[in-house]
Amino acid sequence: MAENQFDLCVLGSGPGGYVACVRAAQLGMKTVCVEKDERLGGVCLNVGCIPSKALLDSSEFYDLARQRFAEHGIGFEGLSLDLAAMMARKDKVVHELTENVRKLLERHHVSVIHGTGRLTGPGRVVVDLADSSKDPVELRARSVILATGSEPVAVPQVTYDGQWIVSSTEALAFAEVPQRLGIIGGGYIGLELGSVWNRLGSHVTVMEMLPRIATLLDAQVSRSLERFLRRRGFRFLLESRVLKASVEQGEVVVRVQTKEGEERLVFDRLLVAVGRRPRTRGLGLEAVGIAMHDKTGHVLVNARYQTSVPGIYAIGDLIAGPALAHKASAEAIACVEGMAGMDSEVNYDAVPAIIYTWPEVAAVGKTEEELRAQNVPYCVGTYPFTGAGRARCMGETEGFVKVLSHAASGRILGVHIIGPRASDMIAEAVLAMECGVTAAHVGRIMHGHPTFSEALQEAARVATACAIYGKD
Repeated sequence: MAENQFDLCVLGSGPGGYVACVRAAQLGMKTVCVEKDERLGGVCLNVGCIPSKALLDSSEFYDLARQRFAEHGIGFEGLSLDLAAMMARKDKVVHELTENVRKLLERHHVSVIHGTGRLTGPGRVVVDLADSSKDPVELRARSVILATGSEPVAVPQVTYDGQWIVSSTEALAFAEVPQRLGIIGGGYIGLELGSVWNRLGSHVTVMEMLPRIATLLDAQVSRSLERFLRRRGFRFLLESRVLKASVEQGEVVVRVQTKEGEERLVFDRLLVAVGRRPRTRGLGLEAVGIAMHDKTGHVLVNARYQTSVPGIYAIGDLIAGPALAHKASAEAIACVEGMAGMDSEVNYDAVPAIIYTWPEVAAVGKTEEELRAQNVPYCVGTYPFTGAGRARCMGETEGFVKVLSHAASGRILGVHIIGPRASDMIAEAVLAMECGVTAAHVGRIMHGHPTFSEALQEAARVATACAIYGKD
């Protein structure tokens, strides 16, 4: 086989791309990964999931020290914030994980080419190398997987400048804490980054066009999250539309149309976080005839992630569905195994979603609103963390667990958690849904005591009308 001929060429090294490469190598495919950036890992590892969670953890420790340690009998003087050290820790975490990805691909003998790839035909990719002094390289492969991820959506009336009006990338690396932070968009990204800077001392204002924040959540959970964040100092302007934003004398002036009328707001920084779109520019999709969704710009694929062009596949943020790293990874495995003739698929009814605010939010499956719209008969079981001994011990009693089960079969249709460590608790609910477990089964399974997971057990019991400590 010639040097530039491969079984599989993967464009992108994020959670979809690098997982596809590794699985392909495990199945004996000669694989090459094309990555436009210097470091592997994509948006998630470099300017998304990982750095944001590192800052969320650091800011949580600072907030606890500032506001909560005293109630545990821990006192000290001279608390200070070294933002540069916090950012250095974040960068160290990112570096270590991206290096892990590099070593993982190296260990599986995956070739890596740094440059921008574009399709020139089925199984043909031209790479403009990152080293511009070198000529482009042409790769040939039996199959190509597009895994280039997504990029921030721009707001027409707001122009990024990377300093005062920023995307999530710049908001992960402020050199100082903005006293006044404006955020356009009340989704996951805005709420998480807003939480970081709120904990570190920013006055955060979130402007959202819709009637509630995090609109994909169960409405009861969304309302609770808004209430908890307001207690922490967030200001929400719902059903509000930004008319214009401009930088004037080192401040960002925003004109926003609210329910009460037009308002003029002034911020030190303005974060635009209204969502993400598929990163398809420059891939040559139109030239080779790959079909895309007219409205969303997603690449259209079949159940095996094949595009309209034979031998070319797409996964992750490029295709329909939530833009989640773990979804991309699952699709990568299913796609590659399908190429190898294996029976592999993704259960889209059991994809967890998490918001790393405090309290955390985690969900899987249907919301109450979806079940009502689909005329599905269901039962609801809720249990507050105020009733969980572990939550009481930690002083983290905000929130609840909500279990939705089918009224006839008892099968779990959805689980929604807002509370401490919801991000870890949701795994049990995902497993239950993947295995078709009923609420009664979860209610009978022994859970350790005292643990947060007991709240899930009790909510499941309520859903089956056999609660011990709760009421139906």
